[in-house]
Amino acid sequence: MKYHLPVMLDECIEGLNIRPDGTYVDVTFGGGGHSRAILERLGPEGRLVAFDQDADALANTIDDARFTLLHENFRYMKNFLRLAGVRSVDGVLADLGVSSHQLDAGERGFSTRLEGQLDLRMDQRQELTARTLVNTAGEGELTRLFRLYGELPNASQMARAIVRRRADKEIVTTFDLRDAVAQNLPRGKENKFLAMLFQALRIEVNGELEALQAMLRQAAEVLAPEGRLVVMSYHSLEDRLVKNYMKTGNFEGEPEKDFYGNLIAPLAPVERKALTASAEEVINNPRARSAKLRVARKLKIEN
Repeated sequence: MKYHLPVMLDECIEGLNIRPDGTYVDVTFGGGGHSRAILERLGPEGRLVAFDQDADALANTIDDARFTLLHENFRYMKNFLRLAGVRSVDGVLADLGVSSHQLDAGERGFSTRLEGQLDLRMDQRQELTARTLVNTAGEGELTRLFRLYGELPNASQMARAIVRRRADKEIVTTFDLRDAVAQNLPRGKENKFLAMLFQALRIEVNGELEALQAMLRQAAEVLAPEGRLVVMSYHSLEDRLVKNYMKTGNFEGEPEKDFYGNLIAPLAPVERKALTASAEEVINNPRARSAKLRVARKLKIEN
């Protein structure tokens, strides 16, 4: 099963600042590239717990007594760590976005270039699919989703085109959707606008931003003092949430201060700016082009 090369692998591992006897969490296991690199740096007392909601990822599990793979959404990280007997961790790694395997599996509906069912579910156990969404949501709701999650400048025209098409015939496949909005794709930017459209549907179908917020809050709770949170995102909506939470402890990015003027936040960024992939890595792994890596440490609570 083909999975992507781990993006910014060295930078992720360096950001985690791994202790051989520490406990770490990889909330986006995928092909297991990052997890294998973490295990290489752990000693006999170390432990790694990984999460992935996509059943396909389970085939990549690692045969190692120090390793546990959970088929769960990372939005429930804290509860499932407790069930696994883990209450405190030294590092949490998240590589957000879609894997190469998901994009290459046409039947999953993630690719704009392959025909397949309009599915877009990361977790095949859930009921809501993109097909249901595009055929049942109102024009206003679709417009809102395309504007908010796809950042599409012509969101209302896209929504109108979909509603018009589905009145004649149900939109079933990725190509059906592409054909429905074909007249609204600016010449020379067809692939870009389709990618934005699919991104909006994917985020809504999977509740991705809500899941990310839940995971970030829980990471701040389960991290031990000086533990590291390492998050790699691939679009501005995710990166904004990560940046704001790491800097201010909330998703609006508005600093809250105590009576003495001290910032109230559980984390502090390790680097002032997001790290990006080297030019060499982008050539070898195009997926790295849009990646932004942010690292934060858990602050010690002063008594």
